[in-house]
Amino acid sequence: MSFFSLFDEITSAVSDAIGDMTGTPDAGVIVDMGADGSPTKAIDKIAEDVILSCLRDAEACGEVISEEAGRCRISDADGLIILDPIDGTYNAIHGIPYYAISAAYMQNGAVTAAYISNLGHHEVFTAEKHHGAFLDGRPIRVSDVATLDTATLSLYGKRDDTRPFMRIAGRIRRWRHLGASALELAYIGCGRIDGFVDMRGTLRYTDAAAGMLICEEAGGSVTTVMGESMAFSGDVREGRALIATNGLLQDEIISCLEHSE
Repeated sequence: MSFFSLFDEITSAVSDAIGDMTGTPDAGVIVDMGADGSPTKAIDKIAEDVILSCLRDAEACGEVISEEAGRCRISDADGLIILDPIDGTYNAIHGIPYYAISAAYMQNGAVTAAYISNLGHHEVFTAEKHHGAFLDGRPIRVSDVATLDTATLSLYGKRDDTRPFMRIAGRIRRWRHLGASALELAYIGCGRIDGFVDMRGTLRYTDAAAGMLICEEAGGSVTTVMGESMAFSGDVREGRALIATNGLLQDEIISCLEHSE
């Protein structure tokens, strides 16, 4: 079974498992502390348990890096899956239909396939290295918006230093804050938004790995705030700041941040 077909089945299983819980107080009950150092909510734990069970049964990879469980070996197979069982937990708990399963397959240190399933709207984003990005099987492409004054960006900034955030917010046509970074990166890929800027320094590989490949395979760019290539370790506690765009806006955003002091 292919990586994509397997995650189609996993999406169905997770939807069944969390369906009655979504949008209820039970979803937000803290049941543990995750490997990333943040509280694990009931809905995250249920989704992760379902996914890990499916991956073990299928021997889909040798190791998994997951937001809650951390890095764990599940079989003797090759490959590594970088997993966020529920990206957008707050949205799921509060019944906002914008949350997803995010999974990226890594082989020999490179992400080669990505799968993001929007559980709230029943749509699936996929990408394969050097073979493009897709929404429900149809090829997608980034927007052709070339200037910030016509752009729509998803923006996240630090509460204790709003200067960089406000410098960008004051230059763009409109900004959004949607609460599920994997989906927001995928939204760049299909042109729904033109960029995603997260200056908090808390974005983890589990949040971003799949979305980064989808964005890039659709023609977009993903870098650090300094314009350098993104690099993550396998430590789920490690966070990064990130800029992802349709590629046309990357330099202008980086320039804004360089002059925000």
